[in-house]
Amino acid sequence: MAIKKVGVVGGGLMGSGIAQISAQSGYDTIMLEVNQELLDKGVDRVHGAWSMLHGKGKITEEQVGEYRGRFRGTLDLAEFADRDLVIEAIIENLDQKRSLFERLDATVQPDALLVSNTSSLPIIEMAAVTKRQGRVAGLHFFNPAPVMKLVEIVRTISTTDETVETLRDFARSLGKTPIVAKDTAGFVVNFLLIPYMLSAIRMYEHGLASREDIDTGMKLGCGYPMGPFELLDYVGLDTTLYAAEAIYAEYPDPTYAPPTLLRRMVQSGRYGKKNGRGFYNLDER
Repeated sequence: MAIKKVGVVGGGLMGSGIAQISAQSGYDTIMLEVNQELLDKGVDRVHGAWSMLHGKGKITEEQVGEYRGRFRGTLDLAEFADRDLVIEAIIENLDQKRSLFERLDATVQPDALLVSNTSSLPIIEMAAVTKRQGRVAGLHFFNPAPVMKLVEIVRTISTTDETVETLRDFARSLGKTPIVAKDTAGFVVNFLLIPYMLSAIRMYEHGLASREDIDTGMKLGCGYPMGPFELLDYVGLDTTLYAAEAIYAEYPDPTYAPPTLLRRMVQSGRYGKKNGRGFYNLDER
């Protein structure tokens, strides 16, 4: 099937980034939020990104106008009735995602695709509440979505070949490189990345090295663009905790168990870049 109209549910950092690149790539794009305040923030984030690109001379004023003409926000789920593809990018809570997929299934056209941007939760549990399991999959973007080149297509035991190929073509049309993963916790990237970041937290928690020295060691010793604590703050400590818990629930190996320090930091409201307080404070960086 040909995708022409895209809906994005969630206007946070990931949702707004996905909506931005969708509109830039020629798709009629609507972004949904739960209230006007959050919607305004999401729309302003998208418009601000285009203004910044224009200010740097990377896009023209005409392109800014074209992109804005293909993008709008809404508070009404009914406006998704004509969407060919809906991308869910809400909080990492399975109950909320299942509820949303059930409502989307009753709203969009029968042949529309429903996908989740979850980083770790089981896609089949979202598909199970719909009447279109073959047209449900994961489509996991990486932060920041307009910049990062990888997209994981997550295939459940029910996802059809046609759905996978349609999503592969869609990802490529955004300038992304798609890879396909089975519907297992962590998919490809987080299954490998989460234990690395958790190991860094344990090293710091046990006093084996400072956070700065661990970051410097991985950047200069392994050539990584960010150290693990810089990356944790960028990804989000809460997001990392949710992903680790999901992987550990499926693979109860101590490697995947969230360290106590990570739990305590999330419980204290230290989420990283998203609120300026993580392993580093925003004013320290």
